[in-house]
Amino acid sequence: MPKFNYNQLITQFQDFRQKIYNCFESCSDACMNLLDALAGNTGANSIAELSLNPLFPRSYNSIYKAISESFNTTSQDTSNKVEEAEEEKDNLIRVISELIDQPQKRPFYLFATDTTPHPRPYAKTLAERGYIYQPNTIKGNKPINIGHSYSILSILPEKKNANAAPWSIPISGERVSLDKSSVEVGSEQIQALMCDSSLHWHEKLCVLVADSAYSQRSFLFEQSKHQNLVIVARCRSNRIFYQSPPVEESKKKRGCPKKYGERFDLADAETWHLPDETTQTQQTTRKGRLLNITILAWHQMLMRGTKEQKMYRHPFTLIRVHVTDNTGNSVWKPMWLIVIGNQRQQISATVAYQSFRQRFDIEHMFRFCKQHLLMTEFQTPDVKHEENWIRLVMLAYAQLWASKDLATHLPRPWERYLKPESDTIMTPSAVQRDFQRIISEIGTPARSPKTRGNSIGRVQGQAQTQRTKHPIVKKQSKPTPDKQKAA
Repeated sequence: MPKFNYNQLITQFQDFRQKIYNCFESCSDACMNLLDALAGNTGANSIAELSLNPLFPRSYNSIYKAISESFNTTSQDTSNKVEEAEEEKDNLIRVISELIDQPQKRPFYLFATDTTPHPRPYAKTLAERGYIYQPNTIKGNKPINIGHSYSILSILPEKKNANAAPWSIPISGERVSLDKSSVEVGSEQIQALMCDSSLHWHEKLCVLVADSAYSQRSFLFEQSKHQNLVIVARCRSNRIFYQSPPVEESKKKRGCPKKYGERFDLADAETWHLPDETTQTQQTTRKGRLLNITILAWHQMLMRGTKEQKMYRHPFTLIRVHVTDNTGNSVWKPMWLIVIGNQRQQISATVAYQSFRQRFDIEHMFRFCKQHLLMTEFQTPDVKHEENWIRLVMLAYAQLWASKDLATHLPRPWERYLKPESDTIMTPSAVQRDFQRIISEIGTPARSPKTRGNSIGRVQGQAQTQRTKHPIVKKQSKPTPDKQKAA
């Protein structure tokens, strides 16, 4: 890389860090040091151990003050403070969005949304704990736990090649409250993102990839209102859809026209009509295994709606993906995808499948944040402090993405076979190893700490009040009338 380009990258990274620093109105110095220590963490297993990092030149109690004041909403004038905190989060989203270049190979920005568990089974004084979904590795155990869930909306950057490192830059993270579902929170995040005119993807073609939980009618109906958004969501293999009704001009009858055509049962191949599009392609895995991919697409498909959610006005493309090996055996179960949106014709079946495959990068991000950025290690009885910590972890991950072009490959002894110039090795873990050197060379906008002396502590005889213990709340399922139930 030429020296001029390298210096330009340093300048861009410094500008990005300065903008983050300016977003914090309180304890900005401690917050910036905490972000650096977190992004450059290679050995700390707890939050307090981050104070031992050379990038955090403060005492350990400054960590907890930085967390509590980073997105502070506790004040006498609560309404104004909440508005300031929301504006602070919006400013951070705008700063992170500047890291994403305009796609060159594909004509759209790619987003992904999902929910990750934050288990807190023993935090009896933590409010609003409920039963959450958490996968369990032990066969036969129920995949549930007690704690909170967080809905994360991230942007998936364009890859230079198919085997590039999995990056998923989080831009919005909200806790799923007890009175809402993860799908409802995700819908609100997308609504805020699409309506923000200051973001450079405003009114440009955007694609959102999501798992089967987001293929339900209520979510797709709300997102179909955005003119520039296309949803690619996986759906269960037991769903029932319908063809568009045939148009018969010669046999017009009085009354409401027919809205649904023939039944299309995903589990019954006899109900399938001939696909409108058939594509066959091949893919080579990283280990050199050749896979044959058959993609079938049916256009103008419909799903049942309700009186309020008229889904017959929002047709979609139904895609079936079947992957086999050289012997013709299925590699895994055939996958069904829904492509819905006003501009879905611009997304081919092959592009929709490739975009959905990149959705799994958000799973890599969740795993990295929990294993290396201590995402679920902050044990606090305050819900707001926990939410602040989740957002700080997201910012630390964004810092790693912003500095990946400045990082040097530092292979482990068993990784020396990797080529230093390869784009596949610049993973979040590889950047994290070299992050301390990068910050030591370019500096930090945070000011050096000043010695304050020792605190006088509590007055003799003063007793702290015990924290209130909160019960575990179980969400009640919303009853759906039989007439509104849809497959």
